[in-house]
Amino acid sequence: MKTYDAFVIGDANVDLVIVGCNQLPLPGQEIFVRDMNLHVGGGAALFSITLAKLGKKLAFKGIVGTDYYGQYILEQFYQCGIDTSFIERSDRNKTGISIAINPENDRSFISYAGTNAELQVEHVAIEDLMPSHHVHLTGYKGSANHAAYMKIAQKLNQSGITVSLDVGWDDTGEWYHGIFDLMDWIDVFFMNETEVLHYTGCKTVEDSIQFIAAKRKNAVIKLGAQGAVAIIHGIVTHCPGYNVPVVDTTGAGDSFNAGYIFGFLSGMPVKDCLVYGNACGALSVGEYGGSAGTVDLPTLVEFIQERLSENIKS
Repeated sequence: MKTYDAFVIGDANVDLVIVGCNQLPLPGQEIFVRDMNLHVGGGAALFSITLAKLGKKLAFKGIVGTDYYGQYILEQFYQCGIDTSFIERSDRNKTGISIAINPENDRSFISYAGTNAELQVEHVAIEDLMPSHHVHLTGYKGSANHAAYMKIAQKLNQSGITVSLDVGWDDTGEWYHGIFDLMDWIDVFFMNETEVLHYTGCKTVEDSIQFIAAKRKNAVIKLGAQGAVAIIHGIVTHCPGYNVPVVDTTGAGDSFNAGYIFGFLSGMPVKDCLVYGNACGALSVGEYGGSAGTVDLPTLVEFIQERLSENIKS
């Protein structure tokens, strides 16, 4: 018997979301903003919270500090029913924190990686992952840790455990082409439209999609308000997004990932996985903070059905 629907490996930090900051203060100056809110942040953490609220049983592997913020993250996970027994607490660094400035417009971030920088996928014990149906990976850094990700993905694949990975933004600028080898061992490979352009070297998203389809690789490309595209065994499936008011896009991609994987783990067709992903992403952008817009399954289904009814009437 499997203990977990999914085991998530990756970053967990806190986000301080500053609302209504139109300019940074000059030296010696103080400015006042409309609001500030503290939330759990980090792509893996936001993915986990969303998927757990949808009813899946999760375990999380990450590293937080022995400080207040580390305890805050553990408490938030506990409230969502996420197993935190695999989370390490370190006194080498403080818990990571990211300050999101002016999120209602063009967001800017000031970030401290903290304990997240201590997590190495090669140090994850494979036997800890065996009680899971699925493993979600983050933290890929191109050639710097490609071999470690290939190794863990291959071992999981050979053990019959499905794997998803959000490749994330490459802040080194390398855009390592080895990801196309890694794709062979990943069941659901998430990228956004900017990332897929960099990795494929194509000028348009459409060309990038055809590039991946021709290679017979599996990938899910997030297109923001335009929805998402899944390329599975050369078959391209597009699902339009939802037209909703946007307050804060922080964590929208991670919420999409959770919605898609919920469908994937529930045995849904690819089109329905995309629908659930788009719905989670749409609900996420209606609140400040990456986890504030997450909902339970009945609320998500109601949202999808209401939008479907509106489309039929129109």
